Amino acid sequence: MDSTSRLSLIHIIIFFVFSSYVIPNPYVASVTLSIDTDKQALISIKSETSTQPPDALATWEPNSSPCNWTRVSCGEGGRRVVGLDLSGLQIPGPLSPDIGNLSNLTSLQLQNNRFVGKIPETFTNLFRLRILNISTNNIEGNIPANISRCIQLRVVDFMQNQLSGSIPEDLTRLVNLQTLNLAKNHLSGSIPPSIANLSSLSTLNLGTNTLSGPIPSDLSRIPNLKNLDLTINNLTGTVPPSIYNMSSLESIALASNDLWGDIPYNVGETLPNLLVFNFCINRFTGTIPGSLHNLTNIRIIRMAHNRLHGTVPPGLGNLPELEMYNIGYNNIVSEQGEGLGFLNSFVNSTKLDFLAIDGNHFDGVIPESIGNLSKTLRILYMGSNRISGRIPPSIGQLKGLGLINISYNSISGEIPSEIGQLENLQVLVLGKNRLSSNIPNSLGNLRNLSEIDFSSNELEGSLPISFRNFEKLISMDLSMNKFNGSIPGEVLDLPSLTTILNLSGNSLTGSLPRQIQSLERVVAIDLSNNNLSGSIPESIQNCKSLEQLILSKNSLSGNIPNSLGEIKGLETLDLSSNQLSGSIPVELQNLMALRFLNLSFNNLEGKVPSNGVFSNLTSVHLQGNQKLCYDSKCTKGDSDTHKAVVISVVVISSLVAILILSIALFFYFRRNNVMIMDSSDSFKGQHKMVTYEQLRSATGNFNEDNLIGRGSFGSVYKGCLNLEGRSMEIAVKVLDMETTGSLPSFLAECAALRHLRHRNLLKLITSCSSLDHKNMDFLALVYEFVKNGSLEYWIRNKMGFLERLKVAIDVASGLSYLHHECVVAPVVHCDLKPSNVLLDEDLTAKIGDFGLASMLVDKDKSFSSSHVLKGSMGYIPPEYGMGAKPSTKGDVYSYGIMLMEIFTGKSPTDESFVGGLSLKTWVQSAFPADLDQVLDPEMLHQKDESCSDGRTRSLKIQLDCLKTVIEIAVSCTNNSPERRITIIEALRRLKCVQDLFHKHSS
Repeated sequence: MDSTSRLSLIHIIIFFVFSSYVIPNPYVASVTLSIDTDKQALISIKSETSTQPPDALATWEPNSSPCNWTRVSCGEGGRRVVGLDLSGLQIPGPLSPDIGNLSNLTSLQLQNNRFVGKIPETFTNLFRLRILNISTNNIEGNIPANISRCIQLRVVDFMQNQLSGSIPEDLTRLVNLQTLNLAKNHLSGSIPPSIANLSSLSTLNLGTNTLSGPIPSDLSRIPNLKNLDLTINNLTGTVPPSIYNMSSLESIALASNDLWGDIPYNVGETLPNLLVFNFCINRFTGTIPGSLHNLTNIRIIRMAHNRLHGTVPPGLGNLPELEMYNIGYNNIVSEQGEGLGFLNSFVNSTKLDFLAIDGNHFDGVIPESIGNLSKTLRILYMGSNRISGRIPPSIGQLKGLGLINISYNSISGEIPSEIGQLENLQVLVLGKNRLSSNIPNSLGNLRNLSEIDFSSNELEGSLPISFRNFEKLISMDLSMNKFNGSIPGEVLDLPSLTTILNLSGNSLTGSLPRQIQSLERVVAIDLSNNNLSGSIPESIQNCKSLEQLILSKNSLSGNIPNSLGEIKGLETLDLSSNQLSGSIPVELQNLMALRFLNLSFNNLEGKVPSNGVFSNLTSVHLQGNQKLCYDSKCTKGDSDTHKAVVISVVVISSLVAILILSIALFFYFRRNNVMIMDSSDSFKGQHKMVTYEQLRSATGNFNEDNLIGRGSFGSVYKGCLNLEGRSMEIAVKVLDMETTGSLPSFLAECAALRHLRHRNLLKLITSCSSLDHKNMDFLALVYEFVKNGSLEYWIRNKMGFLERLKVAIDVASGLSYLHHECVVAPVVHCDLKPSNVLLDEDLTAKIGDFGLASMLVDKDKSFSSSHVLKGSMGYIPPEYGMGAKPSTKGDVYSYGIMLMEIFTGKSPTDESFVGGLSLKTWVQSAFPADLDQVLDPEMLHQKDESCSDGRTRSLKIQLDCLKTVIEIAVSCTNNSPERRITIIEALRRLKCVQDLFHKHSS
């Protein structure tokens, strides 16, 4: 044996001797060391932790075993800590890295706290961990890339944190994972197809992130997946057909993405175990899958805000477990002759809690049997349809109702007193109907009511004193009715009001009750367009939360209270068209939030303040106050005053005479069945007079099959008119004579179009004023028929980049003609939006619907259809909301919004725009660095029509051009009208973009 071998043998002998004497029981020593390590780690964690309640970890004492501590679990024999539950203790601060020293942990519950910072790297040392729950905290940063070291994980729940970055591929190596919940974070990128490797997965929740790209078809390879939630992301494309064959699925939720394609009609057969089906807020087409109505155990069916058409399929009576049925905001119609009869089928759904059919094309009456629906029904949406008839009294049997919305229909008759039996009702919205008679006193029984909206009906009588019972009311809108009498003090003695009190557009009289001082928390008060008198009470200063106060068009008198200067948050103050006198309180210039002040047409006098809002004259309206001045020379001679009065009388008298003559001529021609025809050059060579009978014949007696659409003032029908032996396709706009504003709209449209002729304007052929077959007034406008429908449809149906750019240029060309090239005077359209732009057979755009148009005679006067706020929600320039007159700058703003819509595919009224977010702010936030995040992906992925080999145009070229287009849109939508570019400049720059695109593409 050599020396080296002898040395090794000696080492071995020494090791065994040392071991036998120093550690006689190695197992016991190892256990003692490990439990002590766990204790030290937990003590360290406690020292850095504050909890609610403070004594939640009081048992964690160094002189006792961790196995006896609260929220700590030990394994068999108390040898190691295997479970730690700190959930719901409101613990702030970062996660302790000492948790990584609890090497035998199998369960770690940290949810519902206030943890911040990143997930410590030490967590990946927990090799035995099976459950990791850090949900509902404020953890940020990326998901640890080496999380796959915790190979035993069954549950990973990171929901509702601030995690960012992409989903790491490493995560998909946790082959034992059964639940993966990453919802409500800020994760981006695409969904890794490798998630399909998680073969044990039963729940996958990636909802409420910013994930993009298509849904991977690989997900269908997960054999036992039961719950799939991808809601509220930026996913695009169609749903892979293989997803519809995952027979194990019990819940599939794809809502709030940008998915399209038909939903298979047999989805209920291929997914037989479905309990939840949520496809809301996408671009799905086709019909409602009738097979879903055969799934007797299904609980939730949601398909709202898509493009579904057809009727409601049969089978609704087969759903005893149904809790929610939401098909709102599609294009679904009633079965012929059935109306709303399908609602009767829900009688068997005794657990129904939420029913929404709003925003469709249902007609007919609400069946009396609605009272037989589930007594647990809590939410009922039926608004924005074509429902007529009365509200059945049986609705009072639905004792569980918390919300009723039947607005924007044609419902008539009285409000049934039985609604007062719905003691749980919190929201009652019946606005924009034809309800009449008095408000029943029984509504005072609704003590839980938080919102009431009866606006734009024909309700009359006095305001019920029983409204004083609304102790929880937050919002009340009774505007645009026929209420009369004084405002009861009890109606204003509602301290709970926090959003809006709107009684405008009625016939209320008397003075403002002193109880108005009770509205300390209300944000907006609108009492305009009534017959209120007396003074504005000083006590209005108690309404300290006011942002909008509108008292215009009344008979209020006396001085403007100085106390208004105490309402520091006031943004809008409109006291115009009253009989107020005295000077303007200097205190108003201290209102730093004030952005719009209208004191016009009163009897105010003296010097106008010069600071605060008064330093910006565009925000202040003072016309009609002859005795106001802007300097110390506030006295004018009697001769000047007399001269001004004479001029005013002459001008007003002339205008009144012209108006009376116009109305007299109009009714003369109408009663004598004579056509209103224009004799100007613009109509020479056009077809001569047409009669009501000719239009009736041309449209098949105004058959519903020929109905193209309905607008604010009437309906449009397709027809074929035969004149002078020549047949031509026409579109007939029949005005609804019962709609307020239809006659001014008719006259405005005739006036606007009489001199107009441009390839990008819809051509008016003639107009008709007559009596119909019932001897009722009949007004109609006859246009050329444009075959390809509205731009609104095309934006959402695969329109290419070049096509969109061409349409944008066409619209700008037409608008440029209106603003700068009209023979008589500039014309302001006032309602520019995609639904008012039509496309002919070669997709040439034509601007139509001039019902709100104004002709600008000079900078101070305009001829228009009405004096109300002009335009459609989302497209109205901000200055119109502050009382500004229609202008070409206002049209430019609407064009800018439309330009954003054309290239993003998003409407300004899209449901995703909530809070302070709008289409404009959304686009501006992404411009220019992240522009691709807001552009319509359909447009970006279009093929180049001019390339024979089908190659896709360079995405970079498109993005460069689109950057300029969006820059134009932003320039058009500047909040300041003076800073907006003209439509001529917008047109020039768009044509440059078109030329540049063709140059680089060739």
